[in-house]
Amino acid sequence: MTKGPISEFIQKYYLHFNAAALVDAAKAYEQQLADGAKMMVTLAGAMSTAELGKIFAEMIRRDKVQIISCTGANLEEDIMNLVAHSHYERVPNYRDLTPQQEWDLLERGLNRVTDTCIPEHEAFRRLQKHIYKIWKDADDKGERYFPHEFMYKMLLSGVLEEYYEIDLKDSWMYAAAEENLPIIVPGWEDSTMGNIFASYVIKGELKASTMKSGIEYMTFLADWYTKNSSNGVGFFQIGGGIAGDFPICVVPMLYQDMEMHDVPFWSYFCQISDSTTSYGSYSGAVPNEKITWGKLDINTPKFIIESDATIVAPLIFAYLLDL
Repeated sequence: MTKGPISEFIQKYYLHFNAAALVDAAKAYEQQLADGAKMMVTLAGAMSTAELGKIFAEMIRRDKVQIISCTGANLEEDIMNLVAHSHYERVPNYRDLTPQQEWDLLERGLNRVTDTCIPEHEAFRRLQKHIYKIWKDADDKGERYFPHEFMYKMLLSGVLEEYYEIDLKDSWMYAAAEENLPIIVPGWEDSTMGNIFASYVIKGELKASTMKSGIEYMTFLADWYTKNSSNGVGFFQIGGGIAGDFPICVVPMLYQDMEMHDVPFWSYFCQISDSTTSYGSYSGAVPNEKITWGKLDINTPKFIIESDATIVAPLIFAYLLDL
C-alpha cells in the first residue's frame, strides 16, 4: 500500500540517531504484523490526557494492536476526556507556577497533568456516579469483573452519551470496547477510580473481591499469550513503569516458573522513553538487559527511542496507518 505524506516525510528526513530509530522501529513493527505476529502496546504516564486516542483509536480499528497494557489512569482518563473535554484547562506556563498558584488550581477542582488540568467535578465525579451503579449491580449479583470490563460495560451501555464532548472515533477506549480488546491494567488501585472503589470497600458498600485482581490479570495474560504466540507477540512500550514492567514478565514466568520451555520470547521490542540509562532504573534499562531476565531472545528486534512519547508515538502510528 502506498504510504501517505507523513510516512514519506519521516522516511526522507528521519535518517539518524533517535529519528532513524523511530523509522526502523516502525518498519519492524509493520513487518511483525505482516508475518502474522500480534502486538501488545503498553501505555504509561498520561497518554490518554495527551489525547493519544485521536490516532490510537484508529490503530485499534485497523487491527494494528491486539492487546493493551495500561495504567488505571490511562484507562479512565480517555473516558474523562470523552465526557468533559470542554472543561479541561491548558496551562502553557506550567513551569512557572508558584505553590500558591498550584493550590488555587486545587481549590478550583483542577488536577494538573503537566500543561493540562483535569476537572474533578465534570470528569472524576461524572464517571463515579455511573460506574458505581455498575460496580454495585455486579456486587449484589456476586459477579466479578476486571477493571477494564467494568469500563467497557459503562461505555457500551450508553449512559455517558449525553456527556460526549469529542468525536467518539477519537476515544481509544470506546474503540477497544467495541472490539472487546483484551486490556491488562496492573496496579489499577493506583488510579482515581481505584481509590474511589477502595473508599466504597472501606465504607462497607462494596466487596473488594468484586474487582478482579492483578494476579488474575497475570493469569489471564498467561493464558492469552500461550494461545496467541505461535507466530510471535511483539511488545511496543510507550513510557516506562508498571504498564510495561508487569506484562513483559509473563514470558519468564511461563518459562521459568511454569517450566513451559517451548514458550516463545517476545518477538519484537520497542520502547519510547525519556528515562536515560541509570543505576537500577528498570525504565531506563537498555533492551539487552531484558535478555538476562528471559524476556527477549538474542535475535529479537530491539529498539529504544529516547524522546517524548507524545511526539514519537503518533508518528509511528501514522506510518503504520499509511498516513
